[in-house]
Amino acid sequence: MRTYHALPVALLAALALTACDDGTGTQDEGAARPAASATASTAPATDAPATGSARTSGTPGTADTGGTSGGSDGGESEPGTGKATGHTPGKSTGRTAGKGTPARVFCHGGNTTVTARPVPRPLNHLLITVENTGSKPCDLTYHPVLRFDAMQWAPRPVADSKPQAVTTLAPGEKGYAGVSLSAADGSGEAGTTGRELTVGFQGRTPNSDGGPTAIPALPAGGVYYDSTLTVTYWLRDMDDALSY
Repeated sequence: MRTYHALPVALLAALALTACDDGTGTQDEGAARPAASATASTAPATDAPATGSARTSGTPGTADTGGTSGGSDGGESEPGTGKATGHTPGKSTGRTAGKGTPARVFCHGGNTTVTARPVPRPLNHLLITVENTGSKPCDLTYHPVLRFDAMQWAPRPVADSKPQAVTTLAPGEKGYAGVSLSAADGSGEAGTTGRELTVGFQGRTPNSDGGPTAIPALPAGGVYYDSTLTVTYWLRDMDDALSY
């Protein structure tokens, strides 16, 4: 008969620990080792930068709310809100351009005085002068449409005389157009003497009706013109009108 001897208590404890090590490590259910998640959760709050601090600096208009500069018409922003305290964008402010200035109208024979006179220089030229006698500013658009007596054609405008902007006359101001009546060297054709001149005005588009015509007085003997008859655009300066 075999005899079994009792193993020491220390050896039995060691064998028990070895048997529990099955590849995942000894299962320690005590609190001797702190959990990794506890370490992360107890990190000081100052270790990470505070989010959103750029928007909460309190500087007017820095919040990304879309209201960085207030209303588009110059209203100021309410500090820290991005909310316009001035005028609402897209809404009329009541300050219209030219407030207090009468609306402009077209110049025509009913609100102006028109004269036509020959000038000594340059040769064979006629100067047409229009004075605004109305109470509102008026526009001299394009060029005068001239007709001597019952002529069936209109003199062509001098393209180079076209101004950069419409000639506008305040009440009492004058505008001018120069007329080249005939060729100085006699090269023109179908020369004749005009006894009556009709000055027509144009509207918003070329050759559109701009209002009543004017019939300025001509010299008693009339004026001679031929096929080279031309007229300038309406201009503000008399010398410019006679330079073509």
